[in-house]
Amino acid sequence: MGSHSRRLATWLTTLSFIFLVIVPGLAADQEIDRQLRSPIGRDWVTNGGNLTNQRFSTLNQIDPSNVAQLKGAWMARLKGSGFGAKYSLEASPLVKNGIMYVITGNNDVFALNAKTGAILWEHWSDVHQKISALCCGWVNRGLAMGEGLLFFGQLDANVVALDMKTGKVAWKTSIEKWENGYSITSAPLYYDGIVYSGIAGGEYGVRGRLTALDAKTGAILWRWFTVPGPGEFGSDTWPPGTDHAMRGGATVWNTPALDPELGLIYFVTGNCGPNHDGSMREGDNLFCSSMIALKAKTGQYVWHFQQVHHDLWNYDASSPMVLFDTVINGQPRKGIAEAGHTGWLYILDRTNGKPLIGIEERPVPQEPRQKTAKTQPFPLGDATVPQCADLLPGYDKAGCIFEPFWENPVLVQPSGDGGTNWSPVPYSPDTGYFYVSGTVRTSAYTRSGTRDYVPGRSYGRGSQVTPIGSPMSGTFTAIASTTNKIVWQHKTPYRLGGGATVTAGGLVFRGEPDGNLLALDAKTGKELWRFQTGFGADAPPVVYEVDGEQYVAIATGGNRLQGSAYGDAVWAFSLKGQLGPLWPPPPPSTVGGPSGLPQRWPGILMASKPIETGVVTVKIGANNEEYSFSPVRIQITAGTTITFTNLGNQIHNATPYLKPEWDTGDLATGESKAISFTRPGVYYYLCTPHPWMYGQIIVE
Repeated sequence: MGSHSRRLATWLTTLSFIFLVIVPGLAADQEIDRQLRSPIGRDWVTNGGNLTNQRFSTLNQIDPSNVAQLKGAWMARLKGSGFGAKYSLEASPLVKNGIMYVITGNNDVFALNAKTGAILWEHWSDVHQKISALCCGWVNRGLAMGEGLLFFGQLDANVVALDMKTGKVAWKTSIEKWENGYSITSAPLYYDGIVYSGIAGGEYGVRGRLTALDAKTGAILWRWFTVPGPGEFGSDTWPPGTDHAMRGGATVWNTPALDPELGLIYFVTGNCGPNHDGSMREGDNLFCSSMIALKAKTGQYVWHFQQVHHDLWNYDASSPMVLFDTVINGQPRKGIAEAGHTGWLYILDRTNGKPLIGIEERPVPQEPRQKTAKTQPFPLGDATVPQCADLLPGYDKAGCIFEPFWENPVLVQPSGDGGTNWSPVPYSPDTGYFYVSGTVRTSAYTRSGTRDYVPGRSYGRGSQVTPIGSPMSGTFTAIASTTNKIVWQHKTPYRLGGGATVTAGGLVFRGEPDGNLLALDAKTGKELWRFQTGFGADAPPVVYEVDGEQYVAIATGGNRLQGSAYGDAVWAFSLKGQLGPLWPPPPPSTVGGPSGLPQRWPGILMASKPIETGVVTVKIGANNEEYSFSPVRIQITAGTTITFTNLGNQIHNATPYLKPEWDTGDLATGESKAISFTRPGVYYYLCTPHPWMYGQIIVE
């Protein structure tokens, strides 16, 4: 886009905001609503900065000419909250009137002085520590605020409101029962007296939904189910005469965006259930892996766009949608974009859900037993990650995106853990670029028989496993909003999952799992500054101002799936800061499988673990490490019987990697299974409900 067009688009956006500010509705919290509708200034009052989710701060005190002077203004520790290997710290802090609010993976909330880091109050959650129906560890992605309250979802599927001044509970509303597989990990959205919350649990046979609650009381105003009931719109995309859609997943684990002028709320949905098995759910399976618009007041359906038909690959749509205004072919357009696990950015007209930049339906490879969709959407433009897998030793087949599979492993890239995960994608109206975090990762996909639906238990019927020794890396990409093409790209040694934030000062701030926080030139991508925080920097940064001083803040506590060093810290940086960097933590793994899978802090590589002998029992989930086999590596003589015992809170199993010669079956808490090993060899094994768990048995 030319500079004149960008200025026109920015001017039109500003006019839209001014109109909304001058003519507000009868809002329940007019001050917060005004900030939510306006460009992001001194405060950061919602997860995405404002209703657009652009994460574009208008503050420009820190710019390319002085960012190298940035140092720590303060660093606060959150009293051990979320400090452990099962937790991730992924939340964007909120800031209002000089007070910062942050939530941890344990659902604990802290209020801090945003200028000094001093803790003002703390709220310790009542979340049951034996919650088991979680796919991806203990995590919470943030808060919302309005009407003097802070709002957040809990892992037990409750939405909670706290008094912003005291941290006292104002109300709590149950959305569902966690015992049935439901949880909440996303940050809610507040606007005009309503709190909007998604729900997670797609791996457990749940029925996804977006829920609207009254901000004052917590009363549920409406629900919109993301998989249709019999006779509802979209039900013809599921097998007739079945109730499969009622367990069809399509969960919402992202913060919605909202356009108050159009009166629409926008969100995306996750994968279909059961995972990796399409044989019993013929059809496109709406509204899995879709971009959706509803009327914000009533929840009435307006439009949808499905990114992946009949999803088999866990290609969730999980990154928050981003609203932006632009000029295409000389005409002002209202855009919306979302970065998917497929590696593509999907750019639509937010008034009607039609592509702003072409998206073509193209034929894809078929597997009749999986009831594969005949075509899939292919956005025109560039993918941010590779979309074809290389053939690796031990495998017979490798394919590109949408390659189907059955009961023999097939390598596919991107995997369901590749492309863009939950990472928010900022947009700069100054450059016209989106800034996209990506993961480069291959998975071996298999379908593995049937698993009956049991509430609260894994409903997966297959797995996606990172091949042993395969590389895992990342990309950080600037994509032009008018062409969907790469402007510049960084290739990173680690998978990127935390997202980024962009400023009017011409800077992009992003963290890395090795603990570094970076500042990049927003136009060129040139690295201008780097600071070692000492913990995995896997959360999105925020920008705010107190007493005329601009700050950049990030919560650093690592990410369990990344294997980055865990912690309980919040850092804030300014040009007047005096604090220097910390020692770097052990870096996360860059290869897949047991030889490269790191334990979290202190981060000793599994490969450095001794091979233990004389072992007859392998404990699963022992020592408060839910996702672990202990010992990890053992050596036995042929004829030895090993007993696998589940001491964790979730159902686990032990299944050979690649060759299913033995299997413990699903083990509930306290259950055991004895397996005799008679044939010499080296056996790698995993837990199929949690395939990042690996172990090794050497039989001599």
